[in-house]
Amino acid sequence: MAGFGGAIKNVGISISSPSGKVYVHTAGMKDRKWGLFGIIPACLLGIASPLCMYGTIPIAASFRKQGMREDYLAAFMMASILLNPQLIIYSAALETTALTVRIVTCFLCGCAAGLLIFLFYRNREFFDFSGFEEKASHDTHPNLLIRYLLNVWRNMKATGLYFLFGILLSALFQRYVPQDLMTRVFGGNEAWGVLMAATIGVPLYACGGGTIPLLKQWLWEGMSMGSAAAFMITGPATKITNLGALKIAMGWKRFALYMVFVMLFSFLCGLAVNLVV
Repeated sequence: MAGFGGAIKNVGISISSPSGKVYVHTAGMKDRKWGLFGIIPACLLGIASPLCMYGTIPIAASFRKQGMREDYLAAFMMASILLNPQLIIYSAALETTALTVRIVTCFLCGCAAGLLIFLFYRNREFFDFSGFEEKASHDTHPNLLIRYLLNVWRNMKATGLYFLFGILLSALFQRYVPQDLMTRVFGGNEAWGVLMAATIGVPLYACGGGTIPLLKQWLWEGMSMGSAAAFMITGPATKITNLGALKIAMGWKRFALYMVFVMLFSFLCGLAVNLVV
């Protein structure tokens, strides 16, 4: 495990605003002697990034130029899509169990994406970053930690309105949607409930902060934790802005593979969570 610690230590990243420039140093991450273990720090780095997908892809493009492997890139991008620091803060409102499930399942999804790319695209490029270019930086604070925290705060302000909107929606659900309906559709350990949650995550998800009050209300009304886990994966993974960026970086064929992977993983993950939690 000392090697794993070395890989983490050698990864450096300076993140600016979503429209800003990124500077990355991946000496440890591009060293091929780490093998599949490099997927783990790649996932953690993706979760730590506060940027949207259009901000994350230029970072991934920079990683590619520095020699990072495709499986590491896949793990980084998948984890970045599903989770970020501000969403973790919002998800604390779901209480410990749901927050833990969200972090663990999103991390595992990133690892699974990296593993699949390793198995099937080991010697081929999966992503095409030619459509993304770095732009001028708007962050000038010399302290990297403060610059990072400023970006987290900036993104929380940008999503705060959606969070309030989600509270309004949850109030409407509580007032007009019968509690037994949520229990019948999403409750218990049935595969049908997990499948329904994974499916509604595709059209319903607009912003991570906005869905937190809804999830809290649904869990209170009887939604199973597995169904919630499935929703928390398919929602951000199929958010329209994320899909637009990924389509550019993948092309239609690989984009279709991505959608199949997301739906299948969320379904199986939801079933597993219901068995464990």
